[in-house]
Amino acid sequence: MLPLAMCWKALDKMGFCEAAGVCVMARYASFTEFYPDYLNEHVNRFNRRLHFVGSAVSLIVLSYALVARVLWPMPVAFLIGYGCAWIGHFFFENNKPATFAHPVYSFVGDWVMFKDILSGRIRW
Repeated sequence: MLPLAMCWKALDKMGFCEAAGVCVMARYASFTEFYPDYLNEHVNRFNRRLHFVGSAVSLIVLSYALVARVLWPMPVAFLIGYGCAWIGHFFFENNKPATFAHPVYSFVGDWVMFKDILSGRIRW
């Protein structure tokens, strides 16, 4: 078991996760198990488009940071990526982003969905 998952389980047993209103990653045994539920939270095309555009712009901003050898764009990239995604969830999908309950799986899910949209597996 990954150390992060062990920490989540320990915090959950102590009641910290429930008190903080956070779900435990242990609900899913793997990312493969998580991803179908993640996609069910992204059925609205405009929400998926906001995720895709936010991720693409974040990649551009991070590329600039690497080429220019500056750090200040990194938080900007973070704000753009998550900002677009959260706007999509709150205003178009009308649900709560998976980031709050499953931050690691959600981050990976964003990039897998980005790849799936690029490859045509998921409709733009």
